[in-house]
Amino acid sequence: MTTHPTIEQHPDLAEMRARFERATSTPRGQAIEALAFLTGVYLAASPWIAGFSGFTTLAVCNLILGVAYALCMGGLGSAYERTHAMAWCAVAIGAFTIIAPWVVAGNVDTTRTVVNNIIVGVVALLLGAAMAATGERRGGGGRARRNRPVP
Repeated sequence: MTTHPTIEQHPDLAEMRARFERATSTPRGQAIEALAFLTGVYLAASPWIAGFSGFTTLAVCNLILGVAYALCMGGLGSAYERTHAMAWCAVAIGAFTIIAPWVVAGNVDTTRTVVNNIIVGVVALLLGAAMAATGERRGGGGRARRNRPVP
């Protein structure tokens, strides 16, 4: 009877986990994670900070989006290899934050709400994309190895 190793023991998977760990342990990766977490906290509190808490639907939407964004981006550094897809979820949250003043119920598209959500949404989108791209970079000429002809 032959036993086969599990997928967790595959050498490519171990190398990928090590690469993601190296990427998120850099000062750049840690800075992106910290800024993204703060962006999520601000997004959650923005209706009360920017002064549009009277628009209940948008205030609740920003609160939920901000908490979800902070939770998505807050845990990436500790287990990035298993949560890489959550960075792309954060990009989607940032994109929805931008369009939220026009798609939530009620007439909430005032200058204050639109400016706040566009600025925070763009920052959230860019930080999510930066975190998603962090693990995609190859160190030490990974692309050159792929382009070499096989002997």
